[in-house]
Amino acid sequence: MTHSTAKPATFRPAPALRGTVRVPGDKSISHRSLMLGALAVGETRIEGLLEGEDVLATAAAMRAMGATITRDSEGAWLVSGVGVGGLLQPETALDMGNSGTSTRLLMGLITSHGITATFTGDASLSKRPMGRVTEPLGLMGADFVTSPGGRLPLTMRGLSPAVPIEYRLPVASAQVKSAILLAGLNTPGLTTVIEPVPTRDHSERMLAGFGADLTVEIDSAGARIIRVRGGAELRPQHIVVPGDPSSAAFPVVAALITPGSEIIVQNIGLNPTRAGLFSVLRDMGADLTYTNERTVGGEPVADITARHSSLTGIDVPPEIAPSMIDEFPILFVAAAFAKGVTRTSGLEELRVKESDRLSLMAQGLVRLGVRVNESEDGLIIEGSGGEQLPGDNAPPTISASLDHRIAMSFAIAGLGTQGGLIVDDMSPVATSFPIFEDMLAELGAIEPVS
Repeated sequence: MTHSTAKPATFRPAPALRGTVRVPGDKSISHRSLMLGALAVGETRIEGLLEGEDVLATAAAMRAMGATITRDSEGAWLVSGVGVGGLLQPETALDMGNSGTSTRLLMGLITSHGITATFTGDASLSKRPMGRVTEPLGLMGADFVTSPGGRLPLTMRGLSPAVPIEYRLPVASAQVKSAILLAGLNTPGLTTVIEPVPTRDHSERMLAGFGADLTVEIDSAGARIIRVRGGAELRPQHIVVPGDPSSAAFPVVAALITPGSEIIVQNIGLNPTRAGLFSVLRDMGADLTYTNERTVGGEPVADITARHSSLTGIDVPPEIAPSMIDEFPILFVAAAFAKGVTRTSGLEELRVKESDRLSLMAQGLVRLGVRVNESEDGLIIEGSGGEQLPGDNAPPTISASLDHRIAMSFAIAGLGTQGGLIVDDMSPVATSFPIFEDMLAELGAIEPVS
């Protein structure tokens, strides 16, 4: 799960991009499909699972706790579950690689089981604080021994039966919400999460689909109140995972900033709690159209056509941040090519992702000749008006700091530079988008990867 050998790559100005591509399956849905399938009684079939390192870490952890997980000859994944409350004591530490989602959601599952587990991760994950999730899970009865700063390696001991709680999220976080709800599956009574600002709702949709006793209400202040009643038996499902909108963001922005481009990205999940980036890009003037719109497994899905566009800077409303929190790095790239100024705020969470994404994006864009002002909670970017970015030498080397989204964002930025750029290490991209460079080659953006 670690990236011991750096993989630098050069990205140069690209001709018009053309073609129809698919991106890997949605990472959020892939993680939850494996976890909930492992808690169901019977066999769950998953098609289109993202086979990146993060999701494979989840699969390995669920196997270590008793689930049988296999991949058939057609590429579908089959999960034979142990039932709610049936997780077993893992014999060795759970290596989460770079996956913060796996780590936080699995902590939720283990909270209401009487087992002990140790979580380890790579250098990037081990820098990320876990306090936002250990605090509410501790209220439910879990006990944690963490490394300094509340970080990995971390050992936790669950409690069965755990204690149901009512918890108001102090910061919008789908991972914290999901961890509490997963803990509530094996907790007697009602476990309640109140989120003042809506976050991605895959957990609620999928828990209900698997048969959990879950309700969602909106109070008079507009907050979402999610309740799950423990003890329900989950039913196995046949899941078709849509393409990940976070991954689709990269070819879409590549087409928007590359003159003459027109591409189609097929089968993209457009859950409204995840599709904020595309709304923001349209507000900036992006030529995006949706075709073949449909519903698959309770999730809205469509094909996205993206054409080169003259973008204009806007003020991005902070309330949209939860619906596109992972897409801000590539939005910053789009803003670098827009006419005028793009202002963002309310993005404190980006400082505790796989890296400090605000600082890294600001530093890299400045290297490319972009005017950037960095604040505590956002960036202000003055775009080039569609002109190629000059760069500070030919070509500059950009540090991705082991962050897959930073690496991919600057790879796309390189397509719009005068002399190209070098991303210092593309190996972390395997965590979420292992076919990224193959896809760019298919669109004509780069030479095929040997």
